[in-house]
Amino acid sequence: MNRRQLLYGAGIGLMSSVATKAGEKPTPSKDEQPEHRALRLSDYQPTSMLHVRETRVERALYPVIDIHTHITESKKSVNGVDLAAERNFYASPNELIEVMDRKNIRSMVNLTGGFGSGLTETVEKYDKSYRDRFYTFTEPCYSRFLEPGYPDIQAQAIEQAHREGACGLKILKTLGLYLRDNITTGKLVKIDDPRFDPMWDACGQFNMPVAIHISDPIAFFTPTDRFNERFEELNNHPDWSYYGRDFPTNAELIEARNRMITRHPKTRFIVLHVGNFAENLDNVSENLDRFANMNVDIAARIGELGRQPRTARAFFERYQDRILFGTDATPHADNYPQQVFSDELYEIYYRFLETDDEYFDYAPAKVPPQGRWRIYGLNLPASILRKVYNANAVRELRLSI
Repeated sequence: MNRRQLLYGAGIGLMSSVATKAGEKPTPSKDEQPEHRALRLSDYQPTSMLHVRETRVERALYPVIDIHTHITESKKSVNGVDLAAERNFYASPNELIEVMDRKNIRSMVNLTGGFGSGLTETVEKYDKSYRDRFYTFTEPCYSRFLEPGYPDIQAQAIEQAHREGACGLKILKTLGLYLRDNITTGKLVKIDDPRFDPMWDACGQFNMPVAIHISDPIAFFTPTDRFNERFEELNNHPDWSYYGRDFPTNAELIEARNRMITRHPKTRFIVLHVGNFAENLDNVSENLDRFANMNVDIAARIGELGRQPRTARAFFERYQDRILFGTDATPHADNYPQQVFSDELYEIYYRFLETDDEYFDYAPAKVPPQGRWRIYGLNLPASILRKVYNANAVRELRLSI
């Protein structure tokens, strides 16, 4: 008789010895009763049993330029199309600077600065009033897209924005996923639509980098079912899913973007969110190798990078001159807890970049907002941190610091 049989036999003997009647199985005590009950996934907040080092990094090793924030937005938009130039201001400059000074943030780049009078107001309120602390990007005037002569109108708007003080252009995923030929119900306009060629060329002419967001996590393009690792996020926000409608695939969006970049080699592009494919760093690497005028930021993607720490560190080592620090932070982020502008948000980013800590939260939220996993630090050397934190942004924005 082997050990397993002995243990099994001992168990049977024990059960027989405590039975109240011959052949009757014992009833477990109340303390031994297994508790079976339904638990909503949204209520599940497991506590890790691991005992691992927890490092708090209160200030970045080098002054930070956050290339990706959203201080303002349009007061009126439909499906991502700004219908008014006016801006909503989320926080006063002084409120932002208090956090910036504590966290060693030299400058914030507000990507959603708008166009026309809204852009003028934003630049006056932030950039000109607090020089070197804030920089503003303009946005396309999509509300004029159907007007005759739009390509020239948009190119002229870029030139005017440059004169007003905008230092770059931000492309939201409006282009490719929301902008339609009749704004609301027509055919989606592709990223490489030739009507935008004058806009890209104008950005190259005025040395204004283009921060471009063309897609979302790959899970948003697959069914929201039990196999989707971001089920909770998509179940809470079903309108975020692009599956099953007339949207292009992630691959089609990237192909259209690449065709556009190919046509405009003199324009510099910062492809946001790790090239819009943080789940596939091989793909991002191929495109960085292909396009010398392409850079990436890490905004809102440390949750992806941190769960593949060895691959991610190798990526940082190889492309250390082309990766920019960004958070996607906004002072008003009800639906995006991973992006709320706060001390804690920046400390998580610094911990990810500067330490080799294991298995920690990637966002300041009780429940992981993008997927139920934790991340690992990259422990980057100082030489790479300096480039990611500020030197690469200085080069791309043509700053004199």
